[in-house]
Amino acid sequence: MTALSPGHPQQQARIPLYGDEFTAHPEEVYSQLRARGPIVPVLLAPDVPAMLVVDYDTALQVLRSPHVFVKDSRRWQDTAPPDTPVLPMMSWRPNTLYADGERHARLRPPVENSLSAVKPAQLRRFVQSSAINLIQGFTGRGHADLLGEYAAQLPLLVLQQMFGCPAEIAQDMVAAIAALWDGTDPQLANRYLETSVADLVHYKRANPGDDVTTRMIEHPHGLDDDELVHQLIITMGAGAEPLGNWIANALYLLLTEHRVADAVATGSVALDEALDDVLWRFTPLTNYAITYPRHALHLGQVALAADEPVVISMAAINTDPALHPAGQVPAGNRAHLAFSAGAHTCPASRPARLIATVALETLLDYVPEVELDDQQPLQWRPGPFHRALTALPVRFPAVTTLAEPAAGGSECPHHSAR
Repeated sequence: MTALSPGHPQQQARIPLYGDEFTAHPEEVYSQLRARGPIVPVLLAPDVPAMLVVDYDTALQVLRSPHVFVKDSRRWQDTAPPDTPVLPMMSWRPNTLYADGERHARLRPPVENSLSAVKPAQLRRFVQSSAINLIQGFTGRGHADLLGEYAAQLPLLVLQQMFGCPAEIAQDMVAAIAALWDGTDPQLANRYLETSVADLVHYKRANPGDDVTTRMIEHPHGLDDDELVHQLIITMGAGAEPLGNWIANALYLLLTEHRVADAVATGSVALDEALDDVLWRFTPLTNYAITYPRHALHLGQVALAADEPVVISMAAINTDPALHPAGQVPAGNRAHLAFSAGAHTCPASRPARLIATVALETLLDYVPEVELDDQQPLQWRPGPFHRALTALPVRFPAVTTLAEPAAGGSECPHHSAR
């Protein structure tokens, strides 16, 4: 990497990561982008230019060079359109995601340590009980929207228990997070989210417990209320929307690809492996891990301007045919970038994987004959940062009372190997 005065041939023909064409056929857009080189000029929204990394090795170089590519977005933010829908997802906050150097070293441990203290057995109970409650709400009808009634709701119920959060506060937070991802009235959603999380901090200071929020409050790094609010926002935001879409995209894969569904049903492929297949092919967080060059430089043959967003396209990279010369990802391969890499690797990947696995196995155990309702066409939500359905309509034989799974709990072939 060498500094230079930035010329911008890359500014020509920027490809938009928004609009109907991108939403309907992102894989075609990613193919075009990869053909143009490892780093390609794009538009995240009208009047929001960025450079998109679509090459695996280049992405690792960026993510592992925090002294060159920083997370602090404030200098970019000063010149960004104030009404752009992507601003709330890119605006600087005093949390670990936007921190560099010593500040990152102060803010990340309270998040990481508080999440790592969650007991797997306890978390599994949270997920199973919440999943069964949701399933009971729709099995009598014989049809459901597995996104709105299951995948999107389950993380809310689980996070509510993990974070010791009252139901009314949790519902407000998740609604605001969803609005931020969609770009729906982002300024209002942003204020609403901060207010809701501040309510949670106030509640847990008065009512401590064995939960993630209390552990963050009591962490030796001594975060103040403002720091706590913003650590919780990023932790819960990453735990609600992307996790719900991971579960929904996994169900979509099982319902639309018989090869995968049959392998899971017979036990030849564990659900855990199927979930990695989803992260390779339908990763819910598609273009993110945003950094900003400290100064103008060359990365390979590409000129990068100071402070212009450099976005990692996990979707374009994970689906790059060059990574899979045999045409299929080998079982157990977790080298995808769905959880990013480097100092800002997602600290919640382990609990997220457990939640997603139990969510799938519980649904498949109790609603084994579910199939896609082809009378309702599937649609994907617009936006540059995620791959998310608007709904996942299914049908199945209606039952009025849930029975125990025939295979007897953990012996069910849907359950991943232990």
